[in-house]
This record gives sequence, C-alpha cells and structure tokens, in this order.
Amino acid sequence: MSRVQLSIVVPAYKQEKQIVKNLQDLDGVLKGMGVSYEIICVVDGFLDKTFEKAKSIVSKNIKVIGYPNNSGKGFAVRYGMSHASGSIIGFVDSGELDYGMIPMMLEHFKWYKADVIIASKRHPVSQVYYPWQRKILSFGYQMGVKLLFGLNVRDTQVGMKLYKKALIKAVLPRLLVKKFAFDIEILAVAHHLGFTKIFEAPVKLSMKFLHTSSIFNTGFIKTAFNMAWDTLAVFYRLKIIHFYDA
Repeated sequence: MSRVQLSIVVPAYKQEKQIVKNLQDLDGVLKGMGVSYEIICVVDGFLDKTFEKAKSIVSKNIKVIGYPNNSGKGFAVRYGMSHASGSIIGFVDSGELDYGMIPMMLEHFKWYKADVIIASKRHPVSQVYYPWQRKILSFGYQMGVKLLFGLNVRDTQVGMKLYKKALIKAVLPRLLVKKFAFDIEILAVAHHLGFTKIFEAPVKLSMKFLHTSSIFNTGFIKTAFNMAWDTLAVFYRLKIIHFYDA
C-alpha cells in the first residue's frame, strides 16, 4: 500500500443535500494533483441523512466516519485528524470554498517548507465576497488575535488549512476547543511549541450568511460572544496558566 501524502478532513453537519457533490468535487480536485491522498469526512452528529449520503459515494479515497451527537466543528476536525495518515494533514469546510485552490496551497507548503499554510481572505490575490459588516468585525478580531498571540498572519478563520504531520502529533493531544476558536487554538499552540513557519495562500469563496449576515442578528451576536470567550480562554490557558506546556 502506497504511503498517503495528503489527508484532508471534511467536517459535515446537516449537509444531506450537498455532501455528495462537495465530496465528489473535492475528490476530483485531489485526483488531478498527482499525490496519494485520502479524504476523511466526519459527520458531526447523525441528525439527518448526511452520513448515509456520504457513505453512498464509491471511492477508495473517501472514508466516512462520525458519531451520534453534534459536538462542534473543532471536535469533528480533531476527530478526523486523529484518523489521518498523511504526511500533510489539512481540513476544508464543506461548501462555499473553491477546492481548486488546494493545489496552490500544497505548492506554497512545499515552497516555503511550511509548518502551516492558511487560506487567507486578506491575501492580495484572494477573491472573497461577504458583507461589509463582517469585514469590519473580522478585521477587528484579527487585530485582537495578533495582539494576544503574536501571530503574524492577516486571517485565521477560513476553513481551509494544511499542517505538517509532526505539528498535528504535537498539538492535537493538547487541544480543548470543540466549537468556537478551534482555528485560533491550534495555530496559537503550534506557534508556542515552535512551529512558526505559518504562511498564507489565496482563496476564493462566497460567504452566504443568509439570516445571520446582520451584526445585530441574535444568532450572530451569540456566535460572536462565544468566539470571543473561547479566544480569551485560549489566551488564559496559553499565557496565564501555561496549560499547553504540559
């Protein structure tokens, strides 16, 4: 059996209508890259037909795993990574993102000899469409992240990243965040442990927030609060009690 070079984790929550197309699109992109790969779809709760639909895909490169109860995106990504065997391990959100950017991300990874490659909305050649209110809040959040953690990146929240396997092995057992601020926790802990070669790559996405696009929406306010709370909790564990040093 050939060694897997690239593992991509896809967290999926209530995506019965689009999961088959999303996984097939991703499989098609990776198939054309000339690397050995695996796609690990993690169904975050058996709440609809997502698991059954994903399992119906016939492809030796797609593995579908999951668990009964919804536990959050962060937990789903960590769960998938614990089952990954590639020398480079990444994750992508299902939908919205252009999977055609992954080959460029992999080239960036090799070129920079990177520890992490982040798909960034603020890369000079990124093509991103989302509400201006979100742009302002996103910018403010990233300034806070830079101040708290010293991460020299312009964006941390796009759901498309690649990591060195050694980083995942070192960081994964230390992580706690299950839902909000998972991206920040893994980057901050990795940077703290010496994995400092973190670079950005362009991305194409159209973010459709529907009813949560307004910053005054109750759901959005709750999400923003939880995100801020989890981020401060990561800072507390990292800088105050040194939890991640253990």
